[in-house]
Amino acid sequence: MMDMEVQPNRIFAIKTTSKQERTVADNIKKAIETGATDIQVVAIIVPDELKGYVLVETPESLPRIEQLVEKVAHARTVIRGETSLSEVGHFLVPKPIVSGISEGTIVEMIAGPFKGEKAVVKRIDTGKEEITVELYESVLPIPITVRGDNVRVVDKGEGK
Repeated sequence: MMDMEVQPNRIFAIKTTSKQERTVADNIKKAIETGATDIQVVAIIVPDELKGYVLVETPESLPRIEQLVEKVAHARTVIRGETSLSEVGHFLVPKPIVSGISEGTIVEMIAGPFKGEKAVVKRIDTGKEEITVELYESVLPIPITVRGDNVRVVDKGEGK
């Protein structure tokens, strides 16, 4: 039995056809599961903010990942050189739903009984991912607390 040296994992960025990131990730997974390739992949990451790229964690070398890309539909090329975890770590932490919403922001309700109504954000609870709003066209300003994903930002309201 040969004594093989264990390689540390590397992270490579694979450029994909536009809007095919999820397909490429699924195709890589399928190629590994069906035995179409013997290339080892530890993790596949498809960050929403990184359009046109899939990140692959692997102990393999660059030429081996290039071989994998040749076999996978919609995978274009491997970006030269490996990426470090510190460079991609922020993609692994989910953003709070209420990020990008601040007090005074005008939002539109996209769910619930007030769907379609516009409102002004009065308070944000980042921990619970909830916001308190007051409906825009309401005669009496009544504070309503809703989940951050039940609203769509219409206007940042910077002038207030």
